[in-house]
Amino acid sequence: MSARPVRLRRRADFQKVTRQAKKRVTPGVILQALRTDATSRIGFTVSKRVGNAVVRNRAKRRLREASRMILDGTSEGYDLVLIGRKDTPTRPFDLLLSDLRRASIELGVVSSGDA
Repeated sequence: MSARPVRLRRRADFQKVTRQAKKRVTPGVILQALRTDATSRIGFTVSKRVGNAVVRNRAKRRLREASRMILDGTSEGYDLVLIGRKDTPTRPFDLLLSDLRRASIELGVVSSGDA
């Protein structure tokens, strides 16, 4: 992805990815990836089950930074949704990175050499 990836913002886009995408669940994050013909886009979501607004915002900030570090080598043509889990706000950052790296390699979003 480029330095500033295009963001998924519309609810319908998130729902489409949820319905059609392949997903990988790790302790720190759930990654959903849907192959498209367009430019890659990325979205982040954290439910209220994770915590209050402060905790959810912290989780999203951590996911954005992890995606910037891991998904920078993403090939074009993916809609990605990163879903924060209960452990996302407190999980050690290096483990969160390895969770995202493993999920992205398993889904073929990045090659093992890029991650």
